[in-house]
Amino acid sequence: QVQLVESGGGLVQPGGSLKLSCAASGSIFSINVMGWYRQAPGNQRELVATITSGVSTTYADSVKGRFTISRDNAKNTVTLQMNSLKPEDTAVYYCYGGIRTSIRRGMGDYWGQGTQVTVSS
Repeated sequence: QVQLVESGGGLVQPGGSLKLSCAASGSIFSINVMGWYRQAPGNQRELVATITSGVSTTYADSVKGRFTISRDNAKNTVTLQMNSLKPEDTAVYYCYGGIRTSIRRGMGDYWGQGTQVTVSS
């Protein structure tokens, strides 16, 4: 089994910064992509940022220039540095991993438990 565990959520003022981290563990053969998604009350879960094993990145338009995703392949971790936070960023943030558990199988989708980020004055 594969587990993804997030940390770093909390309460921050508008314009402030916060860093989220996620560690993958378990039966891992390889990790193709890791990323972050978020879901606010009443909204669909949306992509925030992703990063491949080759460190190619993708960002939602709403966070470009403010958020930075990074990855440590040796440690199977992914980090989201969030700057210039806005109240609209308030959501539960979920870590995502596209992970192979065996050379004989393709990628599977794995999710963390979520961590709350609240941006409020």
